[in-house]
Amino acid sequence: MKTLWIINEYAGSPYHGMEFRHYYLAKELLKYNYNVYIITASFSHLYKTLPKVKNRFTIENIDGIKYVWIKVPKYSSSRSKKRVLKWFVYTFSLFLLQFKKLPKPHYILLSPMQTMPILPSLYFKRKFKAKLIFEVKDIWPLSIIELGNYSEKNLFIRILKFCEKLSLKKSDLIISVLPNYGEYLRDEGINREYVYLPNGINVEDFNQPEPLDFDIKSLIGENTCIAYTGTIGLANALEHFVQAAKILSDKKILFLIVGNGDFKQEIEKLAKGYSNIKFLPPVKKKQIPTLLSFVDACYIGLRKCNLFKYGISPNKLFDYMMAGKPIVFAINTKNSIVEQANCGVVVEPENYIDIANGIMKVCNLSESEKEELKNRSVNFILNYHTYEKIANNFVKILEE
Repeated sequence: MKTLWIINEYAGSPYHGMEFRHYYLAKELLKYNYNVYIITASFSHLYKTLPKVKNRFTIENIDGIKYVWIKVPKYSSSRSKKRVLKWFVYTFSLFLLQFKKLPKPHYILLSPMQTMPILPSLYFKRKFKAKLIFEVKDIWPLSIIELGNYSEKNLFIRILKFCEKLSLKKSDLIISVLPNYGEYLRDEGINREYVYLPNGINVEDFNQPEPLDFDIKSLIGENTCIAYTGTIGLANALEHFVQAAKILSDKKILFLIVGNGDFKQEIEKLAKGYSNIKFLPPVKKKQIPTLLSFVDACYIGLRKCNLFKYGISPNKLFDYMMAGKPIVFAINTKNSIVEQANCGVVVEPENYIDIANGIMKVCNLSESEKEELKNRSVNFILNYHTYEKIANNFVKILEE
């Protein structure tokens, strides 16, 4: 039996909340007789339910996966300065892991957002003679430079940039969920290859979904419903979705926004007075398929910025596709999966008129067109984006 450490301070579970990637990946790796430890943090603004942690380190078995919860400070929102303190506490605490209670890793998967955990990860690599894999989900610090308007000369940004360069140069293998990450490596002058290992879905969630806790039929009524599910943050640019709803307020289309985030109050304020825009709190991961079964189309958008040209891999997109719903895709990126699978319309980001036209287009599809689109969409996911296939590819990468 080989041991894999996954170091990701935002790794959650279906019982705690986002992120889910490494939970589902680890569940599949158990079938390959891997011993998986997810080394994460006791707090994230994305969690719905916090783990019970009293000491600096708490080990918990969740569905056969060992979670190592590192106690970190709590903070009020993703924009809180205490969140930065959490990053430092998490990174420093990794050096103090109770190694006697953990089996020696054969592989270490470092999947950070902020890049400082490369420092303890390199220490682990040398100490245990383990293979270090650097996984890129979001490109940091480029993400906060472009979305947070931070200067490249900022001292903290320079620290994160140094750690990113270190990760790209010193890791044994680079993988990314971003389909065009190779272009970023070339832009950075990094002469290395990477392996594309995307996000995906857990088929079981769609085969055995959980019922909702509310009557969504009554909420939708006789309207056609287009839904957005997920984080309501700066990057998601939902103000343009709301503006599209305003100019379509005379149509029988309900705009449903499901989720929480730091910008929810601003988006709710913008939508005030429009009965065709409804908000719901987040639902559990296993309830998402049930929710999507009642809607007619789905929306996803991001800000128009250079960052996204390297690709995207949002979980909500794969949920939409597995549900077989037409998608309005308002993101400026290369290698669009919506175009590859031919399962929706691509519109200009931050252009509410184009978004509104795209929404009208998917809402006016005939039943036969919807059925054809559903078949293309679901088949694409089953062929390329199930965690069973992703885990199989990951094992091949590890054991090469």
